[in-house]
Amino acid sequence: MKTSIAIIGAGPAGLLLSQLLHLRGVANVVLERQSRAYVLSRIRAGVLESTSVDVLRAAGLGERMDREGHPHNGMRIAWAGRDSFYVDSGQVLGRPFMTYGQTQVQEDLFAAADARGQAVLHGVEDVTLHGIDSATPHVEFSHGGERQQLACDYIVGCDGFHGPSRKAMPAGVLREYEKVYPFGWLGIMARVKPLEDVTYAYHPRGCALASRRNDHLGRFYIQVPLEDKVEDWPDERFWPEFKARFPAELAAQIEEGPSIEKSIAPLRSFVAEPMSHGRLFLAGDAAHIVPPTGAKGLNLAVSDVHYLSRALGAHYNDGNGALLRDYSDTALRRVWSSVRTSWYLTNLLHSYPASTDFDRRAQEHELAYLQSSPRAQAALAEQYAGLPLDT
Repeated sequence: MKTSIAIIGAGPAGLLLSQLLHLRGVANVVLERQSRAYVLSRIRAGVLESTSVDVLRAAGLGERMDREGHPHNGMRIAWAGRDSFYVDSGQVLGRPFMTYGQTQVQEDLFAAADARGQAVLHGVEDVTLHGIDSATPHVEFSHGGERQQLACDYIVGCDGFHGPSRKAMPAGVLREYEKVYPFGWLGIMARVKPLEDVTYAYHPRGCALASRRNDHLGRFYIQVPLEDKVEDWPDERFWPEFKARFPAELAAQIEEGPSIEKSIAPLRSFVAEPMSHGRLFLAGDAAHIVPPTGAKGLNLAVSDVHYLSRALGAHYNDGNGALLRDYSDTALRRVWSSVRTSWYLTNLLHSYPASTDFDRRAQEHELAYLQSSPRAQAALAEQYAGLPLDT
């Protein structure tokens, strides 16, 4: 087998890159370890920055998103026992962000791949990368019980934090930055009417977040200890705890219902530098992880592949390799901006087990400052809703 670009991973980063490369006339093959059903079953982010919305529309993926997605002009931050306040990103940026589930984005990407006859191999195992420092890289893998080889010009790793692509980078080249947070997020999905706004709640017992997938489907999170298990949190325990972390007027608006999905995720910040070496490029979770507090994971995947598809298009169609050489630096500027925003919101809204009285008072006054300062809210709003992409 031979192609121009070998893409490892058929999640949002991999399939969106494939779609963008197709639009630029660049041939590619996508390799995926899991089945399509498994990929579609992953419940992840649901907030799209305004720039991500623009990229998806330009890729021909906007019809269903614009029909079913819910535009938002801001998000709400609540203090338990106090009034909430609204951070108006629409006023700052002049455009909304959107809630539209990653599962729906993934469905749209698979539909687009099917429509164009894209080669996507599922059930690929034992993937190894070869020759990334040469002019003739290739990927070896097992598929259908046979060992196969895919020759290519470039390899793009969109295979997540545990995939083989980042591990193929030479140890002396790669530098990794990581912060592990001392708590996790318990998330549930329920067929109930969600709150109108994406709403974060700070409470001494932990953070909570109410988000939405559509008018009749909500996604709800609470901060829990790392040692907790899903079995520790039946619905009968979850809902009272969730509502207790919101002020009374918001708690009264929260509808309860049976959970249709429930999971616990640890929180971490992680960045690998550089995001390219030789003929290998990293995108999405293969290069960086952010805590879900800032809703940046999917959006960073979108910006990564936007930059990379533009660079590869310039290389193949115009013979210009400058954008390809600059890909890592360009992508990392946005990555670190989003990492900082997610780190700030995580520190602002969570209760840390080792916090001192000083830490808690400083945290409360940071919230008070944010509530009272239009300029502080504007700075958060432009980061949360999406800074412009580099041109």
